[in-house]
Amino acid sequence: MSTESSAESSPLVKIRSLLPGLARAEQRVAKVVLENPASVAHRSITEVAEQAGTSETTVTRFCKAIGVGGYPELRIALAADTARTAARANPDMGGDIGPGDDLRQVVGKVAFADARAVEETAEQLDIESLDRVVQAVAGARRVDVYGFGASAFVAFDLQQKLHRIGRTCFAWNDTHIALTSAAVLTGEDVAVGISHTGSTVETVEALRVAKEAGATTVALTNFPRSPITEVADLVLTTAARETTFRSGAMASRIAQLTVIDCLFIGVAQHHVDTAKTALEATYEAVSGHRLGARPDGRRRPRETTK
Repeated sequence: MSTESSAESSPLVKIRSLLPGLARAEQRVAKVVLENPASVAHRSITEVAEQAGTSETTVTRFCKAIGVGGYPELRIALAADTARTAARANPDMGGDIGPGDDLRQVVGKVAFADARAVEETAEQLDIESLDRVVQAVAGARRVDVYGFGASAFVAFDLQQKLHRIGRTCFAWNDTHIALTSAAVLTGEDVAVGISHTGSTVETVEALRVAKEAGATTVALTNFPRSPITEVADLVLTTAARETTFRSGAMASRIAQLTVIDCLFIGVAQHHVDTAKTALEATYEAVSGHRLGARPDGRRRPRETTK
């Protein structure tokens, strides 16, 4: 990860993303940290080990597993993150959505959580990896995108965006079609697999077939050590949190779309002239299918024939 990105990234984001791949004892330490990071920042390694039901050695291994040098460095990182969060947090909007929350609270908490997902995804996004994906997609003969369930909506969003700037892209959410399409890709092509958990069998299998066919493979996932990354040449990660009423599918969508938007704009910048021409042409193609109102709500003047 680039220095600039990692310097601003929350340690909690990284812990959540690496949690499924940690050893069982290290996962207990992670849960202690995630449940009350502000408290851990002021506690000794012995106290944390006792609460997690493990040893101080395991706590140290956990620190190394998430990329910090040791427990003192973890405390410093947590203290800094807690201060940043406190400076921008709305106490009424934080926390999970409860069954007793009224709609005003629900709206506020959803908006707050979505905004945090976008911010945290941007903070931890590896710019060097993103640039390599942009280069690959911009130079590809064609792009295949695989997404199933909620990730299918994100896959079709990327297809629509790339089509609008004249890039050949196909999104597949049918297993058989995805596999047959992946099998005929070449070294000139790019395949993108989108999976929040990184363990969706259909997505992983399609990306594996694409890789075997010679295509450059890209994974977009919330978990950098998940199975999909094993068949990906390049990996882009999101930072989405799950809550009681918002499953991984719901929480991941806005974070995934943030990355997709960044990818799309990067590709468009590589083809500025053709992209601009294509956007104008596609806008004109559908303009006749809009009702006669301008974006500001005023009626468009009717065209008259002489």
